[in-house]
Amino acid sequence: MLGLAKRVGARFLLTSTSEVYGDPLQHPQAETYWGNVNPIGVRSCYDEGKRTAETLTMDYHRGAGIEVRIARIFNTYGPRMSLDDGRVVSNFVAQALRKEPMTVYGDGKQTRSFQYVSDLVEGLMRLMEGDHVGPFNLGNPAEFTMLELAQVVQETINPEAKIEYRPNTEDDPHKRKPDISKAKDLLGWQPTVSLRNGLPLMVNDFRQRIFGDSKGTAGKVRSTE
Repeated sequence: MLGLAKRVGARFLLTSTSEVYGDPLQHPQAETYWGNVNPIGVRSCYDEGKRTAETLTMDYHRGAGIEVRIARIFNTYGPRMSLDDGRVVSNFVAQALRKEPMTVYGDGKQTRSFQYVSDLVEGLMRLMEGDHVGPFNLGNPAEFTMLELAQVVQETINPEAKIEYRPNTEDDPHKRKPDISKAKDLLGWQPTVSLRNGLPLMVNDFRQRIFGDSKGTAGKVRSTE
């Protein structure tokens, strides 16, 4: 893709990931942090794949003059996600709707930050239309433990939804929270949709697709500070 961008003179967007920070020793994570990644771990093909992609992107930028942009995307959720893709938000929502226990791995105290898809799209547009290469963290700095996320899903779908604990996966990061100062300063971007406002829109969409429920009509997104 970088070779194609070079041939046709296109601006190239790399959608990288917060996984480049691994199990971070710096919290929150700024773009200047180089990460704490196990290069031979069970997750390393994804972590190191994205880190290598950033390396290649910057090599083409510096060596061949390709115009590039790099976004490090943190956990994102919203309508039209795959119902069973293994991501924690879609897992919890699908399980609660199907009246299955929500599966929490480990003690549930590990944290993530969840941004609604419209916030991410706005950030990517500002990045592509701007003059800054990046990398830029694009994520919502509101931090939730997995148990807190499960509780928000319970509040939204079913207060009686059960939680089932399972052994944690290897090399699972303990904390994840973006420092978005750079995106605020250079892109004029920050997320506006809270988890409690965005999650019901995703739930409506999942309910429609799982049950064909006509009540699952997503409304307009309400912005919050």
